[in-house]
Amino acid sequence: MDRFVFFGGKGGVGKTTMSSAYGQKCARAGLETLVVSTDPAHSTADVFDQEFDDEPRAVEGVDGLSVMEIDPNDELERHLMETKRAMGDQVSPAMVNEIDRQIEMAHQTPGAYEAALFDRFIDVMRNADPYDRIVFDTSPTGGTLRLLSLPEFLQGWVERLLHKRQQSVKLFERAAIGNQEPRRMMDGDPIIARLQERKELFEFATETLQDEAAFFLVVNPDELSIRETRRAIDGLTDHGLTVRGLAVNKLTPSPDDDENGRGARFLRDRVATERERLRELHETFDPPVIAEVETRVREVKGSLLDDVADELEVSV
Repeated sequence: MDRFVFFGGKGGVGKTTMSSAYGQKCARAGLETLVVSTDPAHSTADVFDQEFDDEPRAVEGVDGLSVMEIDPNDELERHLMETKRAMGDQVSPAMVNEIDRQIEMAHQTPGAYEAALFDRFIDVMRNADPYDRIVFDTSPTGGTLRLLSLPEFLQGWVERLLHKRQQSVKLFERAAIGNQEPRRMMDGDPIIARLQERKELFEFATETLQDEAAFFLVVNPDELSIRETRRAIDGLTDHGLTVRGLAVNKLTPSPDDDENGRGARFLRDRVATERERLRELHETFDPPVIAEVETRVREVKGSLLDDVADELEVSV
């Protein structure tokens, strides 16, 4: 299995359950494992009955397993301040206030949330040395697709900015020194250095996501979840990312044959409908079904998490 494993899907399908179960499965197999929650509605704390924050913290009672919860709002604020500092160093004092205002406006636009989260997301992957496996519990499908599409989109954008800045410096040198020996201003230009740094970051992200990451989608046996799963597969494929499998969660248990009450009749109808959905997933989707997990009466935690992990046909 690849070093980085992602579980995504529609909101409420059980991504945290699956990612936590798989993380625990890896740890039980002897792999030093980190589960990273990027979903704003963090619930890893509920799964493990323990509080977590944006730094890895060992899970009590499970050797080799750690969890961290990245707060997107904190990352947006941190990204805002870092951008202000970086830009403030490159402009005159008279322009600082205007630059700050423009940056604050930019951070209120669509995509700012994902851009801020992206930097921390990549930071985790670049500093993965202490871990054999990192499992990402992602935000609902739309946010995840926007996040994973950023390297491809921003890499081309930064390359164009870098080219324009290099051309600008060349023209400035020619205007400033005429036919004299160039002063090689480009070598020490802080904006070029910053853009080059971002370019390398996006290149790393693209290569890592395509070569060292495995993607799984969690789906419930209902029409809305299946439709969104189909769109998610198409979206990931468009960005060169392949979905390895589908984990079907919240299947309804069948009643016993001798049960004939109103509740039993309802359950049989429900099970019949879900079996049709399950057949659709098996027969019309390219990624294989790697788990068929029934709804539990109690919350999935403790020993129940191990039970779910055993049902996940994903290698460690």
